Amino acid sequence: MQTPAGGAASGGAAQDGPAPDTASESTAAQASETQAGETQAGKTQAGETPASEAPASEPSASEAPAGETQASEPLASEPLASEAPASEPSASEAPAGETQASEPPGSEAPGREPQGSEPLAGAALAGAAQVSEAQAAGAPSGDSGGTAAGTAGAAAGGTGAGGSRRTKVALLTAAGVGVLVIAGVTIGTLGATRSSGHTTNVSDRHSSGANAGTAAPLQVESVTQGGAVTGTNGASPVRVTLSAPLAGNSPMPAVHPATRGTWTKAGSTLTFTPATPFWPGTRVRITLAGGGSGLRSAAGGLLAKTTTERFTTRHWSSLRLKQMLAQLGYLPLKWKPHDSTAFQPDNVATELAAMYSPPAGTFTWKKGYPSVLTSFWGGQSSLIMQGAIRAFQSIHGLTMTGVMTPALWGDVVRAAAAGKANPSGYTYALASKASPETLTVWHNGRVVLHTLANTGIPAAPTADGTFPVYQRYAFQIMRGTNPDGSHYADPVAWVAYFNGGDAVHYFPRGFYGAPQSLGCVELPYAQAHFVWPYLTYGSLVTVR
Repeated sequence: MQTPAGGAASGGAAQDGPAPDTASESTAAQASETQAGETQAGKTQAGETPASEAPASEPSASEAPAGETQASEPLASEPLASEAPASEPSASEAPAGETQASEPPGSEAPGREPQGSEPLAGAALAGAAQVSEAQAAGAPSGDSGGTAAGTAGAAAGGTGAGGSRRTKVALLTAAGVGVLVIAGVTIGTLGATRSSGHTTNVSDRHSSGANAGTAAPLQVESVTQGGAVTGTNGASPVRVTLSAPLAGNSPMPAVHPATRGTWTKAGSTLTFTPATPFWPGTRVRITLAGGGSGLRSAAGGLLAKTTTERFTTRHWSSLRLKQMLAQLGYLPLKWKPHDSTAFQPDNVATELAAMYSPPAGTFTWKKGYPSVLTSFWGGQSSLIMQGAIRAFQSIHGLTMTGVMTPALWGDVVRAAAAGKANPSGYTYALASKASPETLTVWHNGRVVLHTLANTGIPAAPTADGTFPVYQRYAFQIMRGTNPDGSHYADPVAWVAYFNGGDAVHYFPRGFYGAPQSLGCVELPYAQAHFVWPYLTYGSLVTVR
């Protein structure tokens, strides 16, 4: 017995209105008296032609010939109603008080009324207020377009400097265009057709800009994986819930550590599905960029500042570790899934997914091993698991510790995904102190050796217990101290250390089957040579 030499060692803009009418008040009065007797004025009853039937595409008063534009009242700075966006109420829906307030002073001819049932100014206002009645009555626009033009001209108070009233009426009638001027708002109708469109109020020009400027800031409501924020299932999708849907060109959150996968959007929820699950025990960070270049809602709202959410995936499953080692032949047990037709992991991604959700199955003991071996089966730290881990480390060129580490987990997962089985098989050895002393070795469920052996003398007994093989030599000079204090240096062969300085090896003796060593299990040369290939790293040796 001696201590081996070696050991275990991731809107529009306000359009300028037509130039103010320069016609004098007297001209307006004269036009009113003359216009009153005309047939065209007789047709202008307040509700005859609905101004709201004017198609939005018809030309405004500002586009009429120069002789006609003088008939309208000064428009000040108001834009044409026909150019206003179509979403606002029509001029016919505006209160009369508001319409009167927008007229410039002196636009009426005091004390003069046409030969009609109402003052012209009142008729103009009434025409604006009663357009809905005309629509209800269903007056054909082809019959009323010219009439509306005559009424509008009379109410406006003039035909223009040097212009001909009759010529104007004829032109307007021939063109089939009616122009109604009310408080600086011009509404045009096309007499040849009915229009289903409506005239909008000029205040609509700034509405879209106001809406865009009032978008609510974007907020992060939650970030989860599989519905959890700690001990998460690393194979589950990551879900980010926001206060509003993202814009189509908005950047997406960043995932750390960098992981291949895809982002999808459904309403205000973003979902990241990893192509390969996160490894167990990983600290995952989801970063959502804020500010002008960050996440942006469909309504234009911005995330005020960059936000980082963190969660940690669930740790490794000892149950799944046992399943994998059994499938790879590192255990004296077999494992079989309950559903033999169910999909079985066959790559790293599916192996990781199974690590988070181990499939249901059953472990069964391989035939041929002694019953004592079953007493060493238990949790992750059981003797059988320690030996299996050490054997795996040896096969894959890793430092043999018999303890699982994050790196080792990865190696086992990759080996399972690739189906790299244990090339050495499973070995168990039992040294019996009963007389005669023997050593029995099982490999892959059958006895490969049963031979006489020597254990330690009473002064240096072989310790009882079960231990994994941790060091091997084909030949060695074994050095140590005898019970009397003297030192020895003995040549030995086919050495397999299992407990400190205790090893199974060849040592020449006159006979075997009785205590003679200083703690080792001594064998004859032939038997030691034969069994040494079976006593691989991690093989369990029991002494009792």
